[in-house]
Amino acid sequence: MSERMTARQAIATVASVFEELEELEEQFEELEELGVPDRDFPEDGPLAWSGYGTSRARATERTGETESVVCGVASVEGRPCVVLSFEFGFLGGSLGQRTGDRLEAAYETARERRLPLVSLIATGGSRMQEGMLALTQLQRVARQSALLKEAGLPQIAVLRDPTTGGGWATLGAGADVILALPGAQIGFAGSRVRPADADPAAYRAEGQLAAGQIDAIVRKEDLRGVLAGWLTLLGGAGGSEPAPVPAPFGKSGLPADGWEAVTRARATGRPRAESYLDAYFPHRQALSGDRCGGVDPGMLCGFGLHAGIPYAYAAQTGTATTPAGYRTAARLIRLADRLGIPVLTLVDTPGAANDAAAERAGQGAAIADAFAALASARVPVTTLVIGEGGSGGALALTSPDRTWVTADSYFSVIAPELAAAILKRPESEVRSTASQLRLRPQDLVELGVARGVLGA
Repeated sequence: MSERMTARQAIATVASVFEELEELEEQFEELEELGVPDRDFPEDGPLAWSGYGTSRARATERTGETESVVCGVASVEGRPCVVLSFEFGFLGGSLGQRTGDRLEAAYETARERRLPLVSLIATGGSRMQEGMLALTQLQRVARQSALLKEAGLPQIAVLRDPTTGGGWATLGAGADVILALPGAQIGFAGSRVRPADADPAAYRAEGQLAAGQIDAIVRKEDLRGVLAGWLTLLGGAGGSEPAPVPAPFGKSGLPADGWEAVTRARATGRPRAESYLDAYFPHRQALSGDRCGGVDPGMLCGFGLHAGIPYAYAAQTGTATTPAGYRTAARLIRLADRLGIPVLTLVDTPGAANDAAAERAGQGAAIADAFAALASARVPVTTLVIGEGGSGGALALTSPDRTWVTADSYFSVIAPELAAAILKRPESEVRSTASQLRLRPQDLVELGVARGVLGA
């Protein structure tokens, strides 16, 4: 189980400077004008829940807080942001009406000051002593989150122990980047309301990472540095210029025919995506998972700094891309587009995964979504084909107007072996079929598919 920190301990873990927001009367007056009920409810709350007032008083005495969340403006290693931190010791970090007021004030401050929002979450969900009035606070949070996204500002969540119920389903799972402390309990269902035979591993940070629901598990001692890195990458506007094309690794000359292009692209010793990313980005942070239960290790996505400018990247690593891979890439492209950060894609796949598991997981819809994300992106997308360009599975990550190819790559409507099989040609004609497909790097330039060849 992850170590449980108080709200202010969690803030001190990540921030060197913190200035708490004050709940101004003017804000409440504005809420009342919008028809939001008066927060100055009777001692036992809007439902007159017997003992509720006494419970709140005890929670205040025990924690020193008057509500379950603390909000303010902070600095994380010099990067300004708005931070909200839950106090689990105050009625289990539950969300009530006054919690909603504070959360709304935090989101409004982030929008007004054009700052990223960081949520340090530890909550058991909505406060039952306030009934449906507490549950509807989730709608307020969802609305504020949507407004922040519309404003082009990032949200980063840090999941502490526990993060369950509506807090997970809004502030947590709705964030752009989701980090978790080791062993943290995470799930919509809290420990007391799960099926008796439920696998406890599915409700831990490690299980959620494996299922593609969070981006990374970060140790407490590393949290400040990791957050600072993300705020650097996402907190400032990206450059308006396209990502520069990565430099090739040496010169290998152009292939003589189509089959040579294919065999060179399939060679085990040629540079792969990791090598290109390491050379291109001195600092990068990874996104992981499709938020639908899947992770594709063959699709590397994230953000990095190149020449001091942030760019997003989606890179195939030479394996057949699964639906989870395409969905993760689409998530990355849409996030970068919303934040105004140009995108770099590295194409290298024999094609989309075509097994039964991929079909059951929605391969067609996932590829369509990747095509749509890239086609609708307003930020420039730069593509370098670094190995195999296997049909639509590769094209789904390819820029329609800013694509380059390396000398050790090919791009084809279909693999030459499959083309020969469809045409009922013998194996001896695979090589000639490869040349007929005009899939060599120089062919792609002549056909207008690519702008140029690198490393020739």
